[in-house]
Amino acid sequence: MLSKVKSFGLKGIEGFPIDVETDVSNGLPKFDIVGLADTAIKEAKERVRTAIKNSGFEYPTRKITINLAPADIKKEGALYDLAIAISILATDEALAISSHKNYVMIGELSFDGEIKRVKGVLPLLISARKLGYKKFIVPVENATEAGFISGIEVYPISTLEECVRFLKGEITINKVEVCEFEKVISASEGGLNFSNVKGQARAKRALEIAAAGGHNLLMIGPPGSGKSMLAKCFPSILPDLTFEEALEVTKIHSIAGELDLKTGIVTKRPFRSPHHTASTVSLTGGGSNSKPGEISLAHNGVLFLDELPEYTRHSIETLRQPLEDGIITVARANATVVYPATFNLIASMNPCPCGNFGSKDRECRCTPNQIHKYLAKLSGPIMDRIDIHVEVDSVSFDDLKSQKEEESSEKIKERVDKAREIQLARFKNSKNFCNAKMSVPQTKKFCALDKTGEDILRSAFEKLKLSARAHDRLLRVARTIADLEGEDNILPQHIAEAIGYRSLDRKYWG
Repeated sequence: MLSKVKSFGLKGIEGFPIDVETDVSNGLPKFDIVGLADTAIKEAKERVRTAIKNSGFEYPTRKITINLAPADIKKEGALYDLAIAISILATDEALAISSHKNYVMIGELSFDGEIKRVKGVLPLLISARKLGYKKFIVPVENATEAGFISGIEVYPISTLEECVRFLKGEITINKVEVCEFEKVISASEGGLNFSNVKGQARAKRALEIAAAGGHNLLMIGPPGSGKSMLAKCFPSILPDLTFEEALEVTKIHSIAGELDLKTGIVTKRPFRSPHHTASTVSLTGGGSNSKPGEISLAHNGVLFLDELPEYTRHSIETLRQPLEDGIITVARANATVVYPATFNLIASMNPCPCGNFGSKDRECRCTPNQIHKYLAKLSGPIMDRIDIHVEVDSVSFDDLKSQKEEESSEKIKERVDKAREIQLARFKNSKNFCNAKMSVPQTKKFCALDKTGEDILRSAFEKLKLSARAHDRLLRVARTIADLEGEDNILPQHIAEAIGYRSLDRKYWG
């Protein structure tokens, strides 16, 4: 007897259809799975056999051969268990399962027949919908996640027995209702607020510009100056996630197994802060299953690297591709996967090993050689890709005790949102959504300067010995400053302020 059940596999964040073909024939009892299956899939024969028996069904005592087609694509994970089990049971004419061909089936089986949650359901459903598939059977635990995809029918099922009875028409299962993203995001909680940060006006201004234009930022200052707290407040002034952005982020978090089952979707921009001892693979992604790393998990959010020079030189250099192209390519022996990685890089560092170099009230005890070695971990190409460099000095006692009310994140966010609206209108006919992602032709078009501005930029370019990349990024920062002030043109004061955020190039790395 032959049967065929449709399932789906994952490569990166894209799904591809899999035909689970089963042949049950006479011969000595045997169970073979072919079609480039990994160890987890080959072990499915034990899970499937036990689940079928414990669910009260008869397991065929004949030769069973499973083919996962197409056979030339590597398949990974336990998400094919349900499709394999139904495919085997469908060969039994006495069970009279006839509607299994109408559904895409995804789920892992436990020994007692329970259908367990799997990773990556959201990207699987989105890919399947694009290819025209309409009906799906998924684990109950994945139902909330699946509820954000419209235009399809998703049926949450908890056990193998329940699935068989549903396919035979003996019971009715309500399909998952489509969730409204606006209701979910309105119920989510906020984070730290800039109103709790005393002083640091220059750093706050720099962070506002970074949020408004999608720029990368580096804070340099002694320990205890508030760099980490400023970074943790940064998400509170970023624009709200759109539904399309939330789906992109949720895809990645679903694949990584980090999705909150209660909400089923990411409602806040991610804030990832890996420790400096994190391996390069944990940052970029990879491993045997080519999972997304911290760089991809920060997509459409913030990647905060505290004490940047403490990371290995190799780890820091892996940021080049995502900072430039918005993607990270994970190349391994068995697969090459491309994950999206568009994020705001917010980094912090001490100016020297002891942290006091350049401080107004603390003495630095480091030798010039120690300082040079410490800063040498940050290469010129990496520094070029960080648009804004700002010094953060220690907060004074008077600032800490001041009764002056600090500006709240809500007020700053209002200005950021207005600046982003200007940029969305500016780039409505392109894939860009913020100034930081402008192409070279767009930079020439939208960042024109008058003669005074050109003279200021020329002087800074020559004195600071800027690269062509740093020149363009400086113009984009100036464009954002102009947008924050509602100016159509970049004025001399805008380019002068933008240059002020690059002057540390010469102080520390010149």
